[in-house]
Amino acid sequence: MAQTTPNHTQSVVGWAAHDPSGKITPYIFKRRENGVNDVTIKILYCGICHTDIHHIKNDWGITMYPVVPGHEITGIITKVGSNVKNFKVGDRAAVGCLAAACMECEFCKDSQENYCDKIQFTYNGIFWDGSITYGGYSEMLVADYRFVVHVPENIAMDAAAPLLCAGITVFCPMKDNNLIDSPAKKRIGIVGLGGLGHVAVKFGKAFGHHVTVISTSPSKEKEAKELLGADEFILSTNAMQMQAGKRTLDFILDTVSAKHSLGPILELLKVNGTLSVVGAPEAPFELPSFPLIFGKLLTLINLFPVTYMWFVKIKEMHVYE
Repeated sequence: MAQTTPNHTQSVVGWAAHDPSGKITPYIFKRRENGVNDVTIKILYCGICHTDIHHIKNDWGITMYPVVPGHEITGIITKVGSNVKNFKVGDRAAVGCLAAACMECEFCKDSQENYCDKIQFTYNGIFWDGSITYGGYSEMLVADYRFVVHVPENIAMDAAAPLLCAGITVFCPMKDNNLIDSPAKKRIGIVGLGGLGHVAVKFGKAFGHHVTVISTSPSKEKEAKELLGADEFILSTNAMQMQAGKRTLDFILDTVSAKHSLGPILELLKVNGTLSVVGAPEAPFELPSFPLIFGKLLTLINLFPVTYMWFVKIKEMHVYE
């Protein structure tokens, strides 16, 4: 493992964290030359994801300093390698969380590279050449074209950036639970109204469902209903509201990244309901068994496949107004 290799000849200006203090400062580092399978992207926008904050502060104990965060990247392609397909100079492009996979295992062959044992990420990962990967808080990026997607002309580049992580994180469990093209209107709950939650509310409404926001912050009710279009709001610290919402929801998407108990949330599900967790708290979840048993509930919290659902490679970027 090394920060660079002899092929890393391009000096790049970016922003990096050098310790867990939470501060990022200007940083000059090296990127590799554009290879036969690579595209070079001039970065125009990069979203700030909560994952970036976790890595900056080393909340998960896996950060390799210095770390250049950023995996919600949009920009313009300036160079393409000889093996690159479906991209050309001048294309609007985007890069999410993935930088590399083995491309040979059963998951890679089934377009599920996010489950590959050798998966590496856009930053704080180890690339094929042994170098540490650096993310989108920088002026340019060299990326394997197989982990790059097109940005449609009908969406602004700055608006597209959050879809590369927040968007796919909440879209994927909705798709996996047949909420995208469902002929029946479902009652879905969104726990937390942060970066993931607000996108989930908009998706839920765009897909035609009845959306309830569950939050600990009473001040977010106006935003949830008036700005994002949520149908209902439950203050999770209010026992009466939680009791009134008991067994009313078909599906709940939990986006909260702070430690919390899943027990009260499970009580809101109908019998045979589903809870999908996409937040990544630093501490383990509190998961009581009785709500699962008596509600015949499916709880999708297995760590890598679901909690890290944002590592799914985007095959096609859909835009929902």
